[in-house]
Amino acid sequence: MRGRFVSTPAVTDEALMIRFQRGEKDAFRHLVKRHQTPLYNFALRQTRLPALAEDIVQDAFVRVVQSAQDFKHEAKFSTWLYTITRNLCIDQLRKHALRKHPSLDQTQGEEEGPTLGEQTADTRASVEREATGTELQGRITRAVSVLPEDQREVFLLREVSNLPFKEIAEITGVPENTVKSRMRYALERLQEALAEYEDLAKALK
Repeated sequence: MRGRFVSTPAVTDEALMIRFQRGEKDAFRHLVKRHQTPLYNFALRQTRLPALAEDIVQDAFVRVVQSAQDFKHEAKFSTWLYTITRNLCIDQLRKHALRKHPSLDQTQGEEEGPTLGEQTADTRASVEREATGTELQGRITRAVSVLPEDQREVFLLREVSNLPFKEIAEITGVPENTVKSRMRYALERLQEALAEYEDLAKALK
C-alpha cells in the first residue's frame, strides 16, 4: 500500500511533476497551492480584470494536466508554467484589445535590491507618511501601466513573480542580456516618473 504523499518546501516543483506523471494526484494539488497566488497576481496585472485573470490561471493548470506527460524532467516547472500563462495572457489581451496594465513594486538596480514599496515602508510612519505611501503606490501602478509592453512584461515577471533573469529570458524567448536591458529601461522610466516624490519622501523621514 502506497504511503500518504507529503509535500514540504524541500520538495521541488519538478519532483512533484514527476510524482504527478506517475499518477499521484496530491502532487498536482500541491503544485496548484504553491503557484496559484503568484500566478494569479501576474495574470491580474497583465489583464487588470480579476475574473479574466482567474480564468487564465485555471486554464493554465488545465493545460498542465493535459500536457503533463510532455513535461521534460530536465526542464524547470515554473518556466513551463509561466510560459503557458504568458501565452494565455497575450491571447486574452489581443481578444479584449487591452494594451495597458499595472503592477506593484520595482527595484532600484538591475540585479537585486529592495522594492520601492519596501523603501517607503516604515513601521513608525506618521499619518502623513502613510498617506504619501498610498499616493506613491498609486503613482507606481500608473507609471508601470504606461511602460512599453516588452519592458512591462519583464518588470512583472521580475517583481511580481520574483523570477530570475535567466528564467525570464526562457519564458520570453529573448537573450538574458535583452531581458536585463528591458528591466533597466523600465526602472529608468519609473524613476523618472516618480522623481517628484523623492524630495517629499526625504522630508517625511
